[in-house]
Amino acid sequence: MNAFVREVYTRMDTLDVLVNNAGYMVTGVAEETPVEMGRQQFETNFWGTVRLTNAPLPRFRAQKNGKIITVSSIVGLIGPPNLAYYTASKHAVQGYFKSLRFELEQFNISVSMVEPTWFKTDLAHNSALAHGNKISDYDLYRKKAAAATQKGIDEAEFESAILKSVKTA
Repeated sequence: MNAFVREVYTRMDTLDVLVNNAGYMVTGVAEETPVEMGRQQFETNFWGTVRLTNAPLPRFRAQKNGKIITVSSIVGLIGPPNLAYYTASKHAVQGYFKSLRFELEQFNISVSMVEPTWFKTDLAHNSALAHGNKISDYDLYRKKAAAATQKGIDEAEFESAILKSVKTA
């Protein structure tokens, strides 16, 4: 990530905006999900976002200007079932950037968070289903949770209401 940011600065003098919009989703019952899958979830969604954000901060501070926009998720505010590790990673992102905004405002660097609900992306297609031991006590719950998740995917719009409101503003 640092090499990427150095490359960006070889092509331009300033960087005005950083948009963090990467991640994937681990789905599955928390008790059945291997902790290692949870660690990987945090490595990508939280630590990857933090590392990418930290890379241009010295230049943002030097130019006394910048904007960081992080696409999180509505699950950073709530805790839906069957998404414990994904939700936890998004809660961590929320907490980090809420604190960071206070630290960076003295340098005229603004920090914003976008928290969309379901909309058509490849997130569901690229998600990782927990591959731990199945616990039969969760069989009915697992079915219901999978159906609810699929419903969200099926009913998702091509653009979220948030993005529509930004376009009309």
